[in-house]
Amino acid sequence: MAYLWYKAFHLIGVVVWFAGLFYLVRLFVYHAEATQEPEPAQTILKKQYEIMEKRLYNLITTPGMIVTAVMAIGLISTETDVLKDGWLHFKLLLVAILIGYHFYCGRLMKKLAANECKWTGQQFRALNEAPTVLLVLIVLLAVFKGSLPLNATVFAVAGLIIAMVVTIQLYAKKRQQDKLKLAAESGQEKT
Repeated sequence: MAYLWYKAFHLIGVVVWFAGLFYLVRLFVYHAEATQEPEPAQTILKKQYEIMEKRLYNLITTPGMIVTAVMAIGLISTETDVLKDGWLHFKLLLVAILIGYHFYCGRLMKKLAANECKWTGQQFRALNEAPTVLLVLIVLLAVFKGSLPLNATVFAVAGLIIAMVVTIQLYAKKRQQDKLKLAAESGQEKT
């Protein structure tokens, strides 16, 4: 019965943690793009994003990570033989990378607050895709365990990454076209 409780709260922690990571970097996008706004909007937006980022990171994302890790330890303690399985070692490596990503986001958050971060909104959009790839791999490992079809997985993850890159590039192109169209329309209104 303990296993099921650990598993339930592990899954809840994972959902909370990933929701926080996805939204946090989306806030970084808006924060970075706020520098393009005129004053006083720029200062107001940046201050608001700083508050939102800190609250999200400290009150949702980090507790989600802690619950995930503690419940994972609980799960492993109920089935210690799983520590011998290679799939779990790889999953734990991916989780370690994800924890590094989590703390790197905390560092970026501090740099944004100090106006020391030079990342663009486009770069943050790309960064926001990293946890998606990790999530897919971690879930596949957890579901398939030792029977994960490697060829299909590599193909699917490569396809996912290519789709993400193409989507980000198309979105950047669309945003640029929208800016040009808006500039042209405002130029026509002035004449």
